[in-house]
Amino acid sequence: MKILLITHLAPFPQNSGYPIVVGNTIRGLINSGHQVSLFSLNPQKQKHRHHDSTDELMTQINYYCHSIDTSISLKHAIMGLFNRKLYTVDRYYNTEFERLLIKEVQGGDYDIIQFEGLFVTPYLQAVRKVTRAKCIYRAHHIEYLVWERLSKQKNDPVKKLYLRMIAKRIKQYELKQYELFHAIAVFTNQDKETIQESQSNIPVEILPVGLDLSRYQPDYRKLEFPSLFFLGAMDWMPNREGIEWFLENFSKEITDGDLRARFYVAGNDIPERFDDYEVVGKIFIHGEVDDALEFVNTKAIMIVPLLSGGGMRVKIVEGMAMQKCIISTSLGAEGINYQQGENILIANTPQEFYRAIKRCITDENYCKRIGLNARKLVEEQHDTHKITERLVSFYQRMLLA
Repeated sequence: MKILLITHLAPFPQNSGYPIVVGNTIRGLINSGHQVSLFSLNPQKQKHRHHDSTDELMTQINYYCHSIDTSISLKHAIMGLFNRKLYTVDRYYNTEFERLLIKEVQGGDYDIIQFEGLFVTPYLQAVRKVTRAKCIYRAHHIEYLVWERLSKQKNDPVKKLYLRMIAKRIKQYELKQYELFHAIAVFTNQDKETIQESQSNIPVEILPVGLDLSRYQPDYRKLEFPSLFFLGAMDWMPNREGIEWFLENFSKEITDGDLRARFYVAGNDIPERFDDYEVVGKIFIHGEVDDALEFVNTKAIMIVPLLSGGGMRVKIVEGMAMQKCIISTSLGAEGINYQQGENILIANTPQEFYRAIKRCITDENYCKRIGLNARKLVEEQHDTHKITERLVSFYQRMLLA
């Protein structure tokens, strides 16, 4: 098959969830003998990362990357409140990118065109006019649910009202977009059920996050025990919100209380205000790390305190592949077929997090057992070769339909 993927971020380097998913999808399809093209927007804030990176995938695909300024303008955000435009999505629309995309689609003779997430859906109608390819939407999460859940976490009535309004507008837009695709792929059963509540006639396929497990080789000789860590893209609001909640609740316990273990925070675009949480020798705010897997390899206990968001957290699946003992909220582990206390620890309140951390930092063998079971789960359900087979089968059924 000839397959075109359209993304709102350049997936190079593959150092956060969205790029990892896209990169592994491409790699799996190429290894299965399919021809893959990739058209990516390259937001201004991502430019320095993209241009400094190289990846063997770039030489195996037809790849076009288009720079675009998606920085948030307070003026346009305020105007959007009154003109009812969806600024959250509209800022990813670019006429020149659309022109080049249409030219590629017209000459590409594609079988499948896959739109990776809501922010590239503004290009769907133009694409549909010039192709007979099957257009697939991959929901990395249900966007409006992210905003609804964020609103519920806010105590400020103005912020709560604003987030509710944004969530309502995104929901109206998102549900309309589903109707325009031939089929939808999701990561979790929860997302499938949410979509089918409003779009019962559209085929929805569950395809979990897949990893190339040959890249995930833990080395216990480098492990620092006990140690806690968080790794995630901090330009995503639920990550910022979750780690701030955790630091507010546990920084004193980590530095001076009963949970004394070094805590490392790493990820892209960490706001400067997070530097205030740093405590010499105890709490480390790293920012972006050069080698995410090596960072994970050297730490013991992964903390995922998500209070909002949705979809399947790629970093949890990666942590499991690296045999990490993971403490997560139920929402953070959504979509993963875990067993509480067997291959992950679920904590939804400060008290539950406290008990889980206390147990883990005092029992290394317990942590190792959780991590080994986590690796087994990933081998059974998240091997990219198995996921690719299911994806190709899904494409073939859509072409026959």
